[in-house]
Amino acid sequence: MNAAAALLPLGAATGVGFGSALVPFLNAETYAVVAAGSAPGLAVALALAAGQTAGKLVLFESARRGSKRWAPRDESSRRARWTARVRPWLTSPRTGPPVVLLSATLGLPPLAVVSLAAGACGQRRGLFAVLVLTGRAVRFTAIVLPAAQLLG
Repeated sequence: MNAAAALLPLGAATGVGFGSALVPFLNAETYAVVAAGSAPGLAVALALAAGQTAGKLVLFESARRGSKRWAPRDESSRRARWTARVRPWLTSPRTGPPVVLLSATLGLPPLAVVSLAAGACGQRRGLFAVLVLTGRAVRFTAIVLPAAQLLG
């Protein structure tokens, strides 16, 4: 097998990871199980994690740049009350990183929501990216390696 053919499943995994970060009905976990038989499991997991991180950064940046535009005008609205409760959790150096890492690893709270909230709250981009990449790599490795053992 030539080098280009060997890289094809990894490029596809990165693309699926990116797409699934933005489009809810694309499921990266299902792709991870299917792709586990066609490429080295750890490489598939890391490619999916990289793609998902890039996609979640798109959400993060969208929320960051649009946070002033979407700021609640009425301080008594549901959105204003929710933002007031969530902002301290995501902006605090003690609680923000664990919330993002937990979300990236376990999916609770949903990473799409956390990505938007972290961007709107002004969390540091680099820290967010590292936490999402780490959490997603752990998540996909935990899915891919057992699947690769069963299929291989």
